Amino acid sequence: MSPSTLWWLLAGFTIVAELLTGTLYLLLLATGMAAGGAAALWGADSSSQLLLASAVGGSLVLAWHLWRRRHPKDPPASRNPDVSLDLGQTVLVEQWRPDGSATVHYRGAQWAVQLQPGQAARPGPQRIVEVLGNRLVVTPV
Repeated sequence: MSPSTLWWLLAGFTIVAELLTGTLYLLLLATGMAAGGAAALWGADSSSQLLLASAVGGSLVLAWHLWRRRHPKDPPASRNPDVSLDLGQTVLVEQWRPDGSATVHYRGAQWAVQLQPGQAARPGPQRIVEVLGNRLVVTPV
């Protein structure tokens, strides 16, 4: 079996592993292995193939890691104001139950309200900080 065939098989197995796990890092490493296979096709010796494969795969992994560090993930949809326009709006809670929940009239319907952990339950205006299904998580204004 030729060295280029081994490189392409390794790249293929790594792509299958990436599809099974959903890890982009494996796809980047498979790109490095494909570069090693291309080097083998061009007639490079085995040490050059290995060096090129590790340089391409390693640099892609490093670049992706640095990009992810500079661009953190968006907050979950329940706390993302770009997804839920209810975040930041205020509701009026007239009375809290002992378990830290209440019911309010908001947008023409009755909503279940839950107090954000660590906040004191006092009646009055509350700001919506999270939407969990049909329940609003609020904090005092």
